[in-house]
Amino acid sequence: MNEAMNTAPIIEVCDLVVRYGWATALDQVSLTVGRSEMVALVGPNGAGKSTLVNTLSGIERPAAGSVRVNGRLAHVPEGRQLFGDLTVEDNLKLGAWGAKNRDTSWVYELLPGLDRLRRRRAEGLSGGEQQMVAVGRALMARPEVIVVDELSLGLAPMVVADLARHLARLNEADGTAVLLIEQNARLAFDLCDRAYVLEAGRIVAEGPCAELATSPEVANAYLGGPIEEVS
Repeated sequence: MNEAMNTAPIIEVCDLVVRYGWATALDQVSLTVGRSEMVALVGPNGAGKSTLVNTLSGIERPAAGSVRVNGRLAHVPEGRQLFGDLTVEDNLKLGAWGAKNRDTSWVYELLPGLDRLRRRRAEGLSGGEQQMVAVGRALMARPEVIVVDELSLGLAPMVVADLARHLARLNEADGTAVLLIEQNARLAFDLCDRAYVLEAGRIVAEGPCAELATSPEVANAYLGGPIEEVS
């Protein structure tokens, strides 16, 4: 890989347009995720967040604009999408399908809560445990960037906080970049350094999370009011 590729953002989206028939799901969307960076994409249900994820993963094709991923990308899909009749161990190994090395021991070290569950079927796990398996399965691909679609969906706040800590540790320990797709803007702003706000298929705000959290327009729409800084 040349020096330009090493310094380029891990994800580059430029003027992206995605359509379903006559309906435009994404309209001139641009964003970047730097190497080892944690970036959030927040917005209401139906804003186009999952369409962006699916385009990054190659499931959807752009009508215009460009998407470039300068490294290995893994996707934690909305709703986990595990194989319920398979064990945790087997679900993890599916994340390295086709790879020569399918050793799972390092994932258990990163996510120690999974070790006691390795022989359990995925269908018998709690929602938080299933989400952790989905993250572990994505990590088995040895990604340089992981895209997490709705980390908090259907989970209790304490479970979400634990999962968020695991993502933060992964980013700090291995430098894995994270693109977090979330309706829960408070979680996203607490976890990430930068964020984009997507509404009706368009980016309507972007910047450091600390600034977005104090922006009246963004905070009133997503946080119930601006977060005041304590002196």
